[in-house]
Amino acid sequence: MTSPYYIEREIQEQPAVLRGLLTTETEPVKQVADAIRAFNPAFVQIAARGTSDNAARYAQYLMGIELRWPVSLAAPSINTLYHAPLNVSRALVIGISQSGRAADVRQVIDDARASGALTLTITNDPESPLALASEYHLALRCGEEISIAATKTYTAQLTAIALLVAELKGDAAFSAALQELPEFVAQALELGTHIPQIAQRYRYAERLLTLGRGYNYSTAFELAQKIRELCYMPVEDYSEADFRHGPIAMVNPGFPALVIAPSGVTQPLMIDLLHKLHKLRAECIVISDTQEALDLGHIALPLPADIPEWLSPICAVIPGQQLAMNMALVKGHPVDRPEGLNKVTITQ
Repeated sequence: MTSPYYIEREIQEQPAVLRGLLTTETEPVKQVADAIRAFNPAFVQIAARGTSDNAARYAQYLMGIELRWPVSLAAPSINTLYHAPLNVSRALVIGISQSGRAADVRQVIDDARASGALTLTITNDPESPLALASEYHLALRCGEEISIAATKTYTAQLTAIALLVAELKGDAAFSAALQELPEFVAQALELGTHIPQIAQRYRYAERLLTLGRGYNYSTAFELAQKIRELCYMPVEDYSEADFRHGPIAMVNPGFPALVIAPSGVTQPLMIDLLHKLHKLRAECIVISDTQEALDLGHIALPLPADIPEWLSPICAVIPGQQLAMNMALVKGHPVDRPEGLNKVTITQ
């Protein structure tokens, strides 16, 4: 039965979208990778807003860990409000935007290109102003995303970044793992069939926090944004490390915490934090592929086994998307057109 909600359909489209992206963008990615090697950037700067900024956080970790490149996230106001463009002449400057109509991100790209930087954009519209502003462009090829809250364009952004890093890394096993991603995402969707029932528990929830670390720092931020957008409730997003430095004091009995804890080098730290949250009597919703982590939560959102840590954010976000949508539904909120939001937000 076809869902009456665009967002639900778009969540379900993600395996097919990613499969298509991995097929159609292979050659463009090779061209971009060749240009990057020839340019030999000293560092990377990424400009983005909103959900795309969370994709930039993923790129910061993936490029840093796998390529050993320093990656900074741009502050577009420096360009647009203070008119003080930075010296990025030796940088690869990337602009990320679903619509390609983010004017402040485009200004960062325009200034970077004028300074001699190598510029790349990633959008869902190859004819958009941002796509046309850069020397190179990677298209997400998601088809139209109708729901205001981004789902398939977000996972496509992460996948495009992963595809580029795989090409730059030149590791056959790394690239082969990426080809398995659509199946992992399909499995993650299948494992979430119980989420509509879980969401009923949070009908009257008024606050929540999200926690991640490393690669899934981006997931904590993205899921907080989805819940804020769809449920109209305050959500705090933290790195596991930052959370211990003071914000943990906010936790009292029953405080809902969405904890992203897949396998990898950060999992022991996340499990230790789960034990601390258990002692504080927080109510933990755990996204993980291991039983040890899932057993420490009141609510378990399982992931498929054997996902490489560097790909886990593209899968871990899936049950969070489903939870955010279903929480909004039980709260009686419109999930495709949240009040006060537009699909394209123009900032200066």
